[in-house]
Amino acid sequence: MCYIAAMQGRLGMLALAVCLGAGAACSGKSEVKTGGSDASPPGKPSFTLFALAEVRGQIGPCGCTSDPLGDIARTAKLVAAARVAGPVLVVDAGSLLYTQSPLPANLVTQEDLKADLLRDIYKDDLQVAAVGLGPADLAKGADAIRLPREVANLAPGSKIPTEPPKLIEVGGTKVGVFGVLAEGAVAGLAITDPVAAGKAAVTDLRGRGAQVVVALVQAPTKKDAQHLARDIGGIDIAVAGLGINAPEPERTAIAADKAGEAWLVIPANRGQIVSRVDVTVRAGASGALVDAIGEGAATARIASITDRIKSADAELAAFAADKAADPGFVAAKKAERTRLVGERDALTAHPLVVPKDGSYFTLDQIHINKGLACSVPTQSKVSTYYAAAGEANVKAAAARPVTPLPKGQATYVGMAACADCHQDAVDYWKGTVHAQAWKTLVERGQQFDYSCIGCHVTGYEKPGGSNLGHNEPLRDVQCETCHGPGSIHAAQLGEEKPLAILKAPAPDLCATACHTKEHSDTFQYDAYLRDITGKGHGEKRRAALGDGPTGHGLRGAALEKAGKTLGAGCLR
Repeated sequence: MCYIAAMQGRLGMLALAVCLGAGAACSGKSEVKTGGSDASPPGKPSFTLFALAEVRGQIGPCGCTSDPLGDIARTAKLVAAARVAGPVLVVDAGSLLYTQSPLPANLVTQEDLKADLLRDIYKDDLQVAAVGLGPADLAKGADAIRLPREVANLAPGSKIPTEPPKLIEVGGTKVGVFGVLAEGAVAGLAITDPVAAGKAAVTDLRGRGAQVVVALVQAPTKKDAQHLARDIGGIDIAVAGLGINAPEPERTAIAADKAGEAWLVIPANRGQIVSRVDVTVRAGASGALVDAIGEGAATARIASITDRIKSADAELAAFAADKAADPGFVAAKKAERTRLVGERDALTAHPLVVPKDGSYFTLDQIHINKGLACSVPTQSKVSTYYAAAGEANVKAAAARPVTPLPKGQATYVGMAACADCHQDAVDYWKGTVHAQAWKTLVERGQQFDYSCIGCHVTGYEKPGGSNLGHNEPLRDVQCETCHGPGSIHAAQLGEEKPLAILKAPAPDLCATACHTKEHSDTFQYDAYLRDITGKGHGEKRRAALGDGPTGHGLRGAALEKAGKTLGAGCLR
């Protein structure tokens, strides 16, 4: 499996797909196509299907990584552009609304406002035709579902609002859509036999003239989704949400997987990769859809993978000359290169082609990155949400004091107290990115967003520290984030024995607290330490680190590779 970065500007043509190696190698898809083949790229499709799943309340990425993914305003613009080019159908397999389930009390107001926002965007901006049901939709119970769901096998007596299987005409093609829950997909929810309910839905839709049947499947695992789609039968495309097992971008398959007659399509979680399926229905055609990619697109993909292999070779050569290179990072890069070679060789051996006869589709897993354009109206709604949620959060948090400390323990005192004795260290800190942590949130209007604030203030939700409503003296990543609360140290002018503060942060403090993979994709402890130590602040430690990669350099290279420019109309 791999994830792909989709290119803009595809209007009816297959976009260039770039496999980035992580996960297992993509399948070469060697199955035999019937009826001969046509080496030309696919023409204009009968309709375009956009599929999402496991959005889990994400309206935009945190913005901390070099290539942040997933943004509802960019997705809205993508869909709007496709509608200009031809007929479009948008569906979601479920787990749309909430970031966590169950919801912590402090997140309820923010998550409610965000769920309302997603409901409105889905109805008005994306014009989503059908939404399935997933575990992340039920954080506040059946009464807070907000949108009626496509679920064919809810047990009688459920309070969840549902819709019967839909027959939708899209550009002259009749498309049937239904949803189904596999056993164990949503804990505690009573369901009937999913296979029997699915078969009944397919029979109903085909009886009403459906030329293409789309199933919205919620299942605990990919294998469960495959088995369910296969056992139901009569499905052309199954869009799957997999709960906690929904893939991250690097684990999202570029190709649809066969499940009996059906093709299984799995978008990445949190809206990071949206699945675009262009379907061409030929007059009088019968039988299952064929997964088709023109030879020209296959050749372009091979060339792109080859470029990635060359890039990996260059990075490995640089690492070989750098004694300070992190062995784990080098090993990961070597594994990535091996996967890329497998991708290229499999695709070279079995390029896919468009069949001369029968109906077919092409799948494009679109990487929703910062370079894509934004829908200005949708983005405006998002900005309004951040302002309203921040105001509500501050109002609620203001009444909640910071957790007090037991008597005799050190509390947080802030940078000013440190500067009394360590002005040289404070001066050095002012030139680091840690000193800009709060500003970066203000620039995005997310300084009072519970999803972000914890890594941009000092002592967050720690006894004697800060919280969302009380943080003014502790904004930014200050001394005490790494060295611990300093009130005793400051009161005794640093003379207490043993020393009440840490001389240096432990490596796992940074990696587990804030510099996680999801928020700091280029993090390497020694490299980043080179950026925050120097004259006046850990000068001896900096000398011991010696020459080598810096955090600034790693992030700069990653930004250069991902592209620094925001898409047209984007604020974030």
